[in-house]
Amino acid sequence: MERCNVKVTGIVQGVGFRPFVYNLARRHGLAGWVLNDTVGVEIEVEGDSASLDAFLTALRTEAPPLARLATVTVERRPATGAREFVIRHSEGAPGRTALVSPDVATCADCQREMLDPADRRYRYAFINCTNCGPRYTIIKDVPYDRATTTMASFVMCPACQAEYDDPANRRFHAQPNACPVCGPVYRLVDRAGREVAGDVFDAVRALVADGHIVAVKGIGGYHLACDAKNVAAVKALRERKIREDKPFAVMCGSLAAVRRRCQLSPAEEELLTGIVRPIVLLAKSEGYDLADSVAPGNPYLGVMLPYAPVHWLLLGEDDVWVMTSGNTSDEPIAYDDADARERLAGIADYFLVHNRPIYRRADDSVARVVRGQPYLLRRSRGYVPSPLALARPQAPVLACGGELKNTFCLTRDNLAFMSAHIGDLENMATFTAYTDAIAHYQRLCNVQPAVVAYDLHPEYLSTKYALSRPEPKIGIQHHHAHIAAVLAEHGRDDKVIGVAFDGTGYGTDGHLWGGEFLLADCRDFVRAAHCRYLPLPGGAKAIKEPWRLAAWVLYKLYGRAAAGLDIPFARTLPPEWELVVQAADKGLNAPLSSGVGRLFDAAAALLGIRNRINYEGQAAVELELAAVGGAAAPLPYDIKEETPAVLDFYPAFAALTERLARGASVADLAAAFHATVAAATADMVGRISRATGIRTVALSGGVFQNITLLEQIVGMLQQQGLTVLLHRQAPPNDGGLALGQAVIAGERSR
Repeated sequence: MERCNVKVTGIVQGVGFRPFVYNLARRHGLAGWVLNDTVGVEIEVEGDSASLDAFLTALRTEAPPLARLATVTVERRPATGAREFVIRHSEGAPGRTALVSPDVATCADCQREMLDPADRRYRYAFINCTNCGPRYTIIKDVPYDRATTTMASFVMCPACQAEYDDPANRRFHAQPNACPVCGPVYRLVDRAGREVAGDVFDAVRALVADGHIVAVKGIGGYHLACDAKNVAAVKALRERKIREDKPFAVMCGSLAAVRRRCQLSPAEEELLTGIVRPIVLLAKSEGYDLADSVAPGNPYLGVMLPYAPVHWLLLGEDDVWVMTSGNTSDEPIAYDDADARERLAGIADYFLVHNRPIYRRADDSVARVVRGQPYLLRRSRGYVPSPLALARPQAPVLACGGELKNTFCLTRDNLAFMSAHIGDLENMATFTAYTDAIAHYQRLCNVQPAVVAYDLHPEYLSTKYALSRPEPKIGIQHHHAHIAAVLAEHGRDDKVIGVAFDGTGYGTDGHLWGGEFLLADCRDFVRAAHCRYLPLPGGAKAIKEPWRLAAWVLYKLYGRAAAGLDIPFARTLPPEWELVVQAADKGLNAPLSSGVGRLFDAAAALLGIRNRINYEGQAAVELELAAVGGAAAPLPYDIKEETPAVLDFYPAFAALTERLARGASVADLAAAFHATVAAATADMVGRISRATGIRTVALSGGVFQNITLLEQIVGMLQQQGLTVLLHRQAPPNDGGLALGQAVIAGERSR
């Protein structure tokens, strides 16, 4: 007879791990105990050696579906003569390091019970078990017990308590366990707070069918919902939410409803139906029948399936509802009831609310499939706070992220905890959400930073926040952080050729970078090449008014004769265009930028696609969409062999203008511009590779949300025999920036 002390770390709390251990021990005739502690799960188990070995093997191979085992340490001890196996109460102590599970979609068993008229939880909107339901959004602290969640005030009825206490039951120690007798409930109220009587879910369905907009409180915050086929309702939602053109996401009541409107590959279906249930970008099909203003002028649609019980109770199998974040443009998603009633009162006609508090907001995650694998564009609900594993342990770091699509990151040992999507740090509401979330994450992940990492841009609110903290600080160059984030995901710390393409990032020379070729590892970088600097006439105005960039390019190529060119764009130049470009020529309010995003803006304006934008990246997005079906012959470009080398696209703009004047189609020219940037990028990378012997390339930055460009560049690099690293666990945009900042700061702190 022998006894083992087993300590398991990872995501092992709130996922049915203790009842799994209990039943496994009984199956093998073993005695002892199991409990949650502040590190993970601790087990004492004793019996004969063969049974112990079988138990330890099954512990790793048969773990519950939501469990993620990081480490399993076993210490052999003398037997004590124990005769039974029990589940002990959790232990709390300083130094807690237990991992918290993300919120996951309702499991098939709970779905079946919820839709079974004979089940006591029939049509109950808070059904869950140890395999599904809310986690991160309701947890205040660890260990993960009911008392440390927002379910603490709901006392279980005898039936629920019996399930909770029974190790053989699927709801054993399911902390949000509840039923209609003892658990949270939904109410439906109008803008004035008057309650609507009757079945609230049937009432919401009727309201949506009548064209109303309803604010629906879910797991991580409020959604604004309306019928995606109702032209007037979608138009009203756009106007009230102050969201002019940016596509809305929709929720389909079933997979069949998705298939009727979108093309769906096996990999996309797997992503759409998994336990995370993110918004997945899918190509529209010929059967698309939603209001044009859901995703105006866009061949793609952001689609998700029901993931919370309330969604199944609201949507029929054939329904498609707009399901967009409950906020106005540029503000964080509403999750507090009073705040939602105040901020959404001018948008929603009715509010479907419940009385289980949301402790932490979590927007829906957004992804698409690239080369057969998920490619995250927003990492939030369903992914956080699961950590990413780093190549090796490092000092605890707080990385404060950037300005747009902000996330932050905390590290502990060899784990990186990225926050949920915060948003653009451009107003006090978002900044307050940001600082509150950092304080919560430090407590939840038990991290007291030894160093704080920040972006070099002096005007970012995240930078100002970092500099206000007492810890030692390390400034990280924006594009180096992008490349380090890719390396961190892949567990690499060797030197690679990093291609970082985005709109704007503060460079070490004081200019705005964004078309960068770096020789980089997770500690340092050298700028090997960059795109030729382009002045931004009017400064930040040039980002929101791409005509300014296009006007500058034409002025540089043709002087004042630009206005007489036989192209549509020249005929739309505003009267002040000459003053704007002449001021830029003198260096007045015209910061220099190497950003590839700005090149796409200029091309979009030049081709008459978009002169002014209503959301970030709109001109570049519409240029990509215009390229669909176009012939993709590359245009000329130039590479100046300097130190660093300079990639010049002025020849491409000249050719673009001349071909447009000769009557070439916008689709062909948009495709040609993509092909040019791809060919020039591959050319530059090839030259750097031959000069350095480096054969691995990492691609990052917001421009690589352009899948047309990404696919072309990857294909060309692979044809050269180069290894290409892409993001898979963090977004390529600034939502992944904090991860790179964290690992660089960790390396520099050694």
